[in-house]
Amino acid sequence: MPLRDIEHQHKDTRRAADVIADALISEIREGYIALDDALPTERDLCDRFSASRPTVREALAQMQMRGYVETGSGRRPRAARPSIQTVLQTTGLHLREILGDAESGAHLEQMRQFIEAGAAREAALKADNVQITKLQAALENNYKSIGSSDFAETDIAFHRAIVSVLGNPIILKLHDMFVSALLAGRVPAADPIKYDTMAYEEHRSIYQAILDGDVVTATNIMDRHLARSYRARLSMPKSTLTEPNTELAAKGPSS
Repeated sequence: MPLRDIEHQHKDTRRAADVIADALISEIREGYIALDDALPTERDLCDRFSASRPTVREALAQMQMRGYVETGSGRRPRAARPSIQTVLQTTGLHLREILGDAESGAHLEQMRQFIEAGAAREAALKADNVQITKLQAALENNYKSIGSSDFAETDIAFHRAIVSVLGNPIILKLHDMFVSALLAGRVPAADPIKYDTMAYEEHRSIYQAILDGDVVTATNIMDRHLARSYRARLSMPKSTLTEPNTELAAKGPSS
């Protein structure tokens, strides 16, 4: 089949899936399909909309991505209403797929840096005694885990304690979804104890600035801490000096 015909067929399938998804979503919104009720079977939907199974499955995938379908092992898709958690979870699954791309990972690191620098600022401004106590406990756990495999977990917990001061469930959910994945994708430190100690001391300085209500210092240290932490784990580009190429050396530098 010519490429043009394949593309045309694909567009037709997409349009048909859109129509099916919109029709079923409308029925859920209007109560014709009750929440938590099983949707019609794929065969019933194929007959109703005169569509193929792949088209119906694409429509159901769209509905799930938009938060109108919940799935579980061994049961048919069920009607649902979108919520912050379900929408972010579905979006997060797609975004995690791009973490292997270096540039996309850097964009997510930038998002994290923006969120956490702002969170440190807000924590210095308005963290109450309970929040400060939780932050101190997270810092103590971080200290105890220096040089161990638990350090990354306590590192995340310390940063999460700062973000939680915002009281914003959307920001906290984004933080929970991506930070672990971002850290897991980094190159291991050559000297874990040295790296962990440096990170802990920066955490301690951030905590002290928050405790003192020093907005500028808390923000600046957090910003520098995240930038340094990310750059320290970047893979070093290969050097031509480790294995000199005698042929290139003989020719001299190129323009």
